[in-house]
Amino acid sequence: MGTARTRANNKWNAKAYDRVNLVFKKDTSPTKEEVQAAADAAGESLNGYIVGAVKQRMERDSAGEVDE
Repeated sequence: MGTARTRANNKWNAKAYDRVNLVFKKDTSPTKEEVQAAADAAGESLNGYIVGAVKQRMERDSAGEVDE
């Protein structure tokens, strides 16, 4: 059992955030290391970089643009 602070943090996180488990295959691009390097180069956290990419894709899709 954790401390009161840990329990409070876990309660807050459960209320404030949704979790998504993202899996990268080790021998297929992009790898986690490649995405981490791109996030570092952009001056962003890995999470921020991925969330930004998802937002960008959603905006593009809603504008009717199609990826090939």
